[in-house]
Amino acid sequence: MKPTILESKIVYSGYLTVERLRIRLLDGAIVSREMERHGDAAAVLPYNVQLRCALVAHLFRAPVFSATGAAMLEEACAGMIEHEDDESAARREACEELGVRLRALELVTRVWSSPGVSAERQSLFLASYEPADRIGVGGGVIGEHEGITVVERPLLQIFCDIENGHVVDGKLATLIFALRLRRPGLFQ
Repeated sequence: MKPTILESKIVYSGYLTVERLRIRLLDGAIVSREMERHGDAAAVLPYNVQLRCALVAHLFRAPVFSATGAAMLEEACAGMIEHEDDESAARREACEELGVRLRALELVTRVWSSPGVSAERQSLFLASYEPADRIGVGGGVIGEHEGITVVERPLLQIFCDIENGHVVDGKLATLIFALRLRRPGLFQ
């Protein structure tokens, strides 16, 4: 026997959609659960082999600010997949947010961002870049008020900041750990 959705009702629709589900669980219990949908996302960590650094985004996030008062979060470049595949979305976001053109992408994994409340899946990629691939200033799309500051940081420094609890973006941490496992020489 599998869980069964008995009823699905949209209780809010805007930038995201909130649904209330009535579900019969494996043990026969009937429960209500809310979940949000806003689409899937792609994230990428561009890194430079010669310089042993990566491009990251510093930006304001309203939920983080509301929860902690922190006015800035350091993140891996990421955005929503919009009528395209995940690789195209990662390349588009890297160009818009970081001003870098990416060629080959290396898929790390696809993860549920917060499976207890969200239907969002994130595709996480690594991509090397050369100085000539930095074709713009980045900062995000004008009119979206993203306020992104592009920072080129040493990989070892990012790794140490994760270990010391100073980097709290799950996408960035996952991608740095994956890069360190796959190419440990970049962290010496």
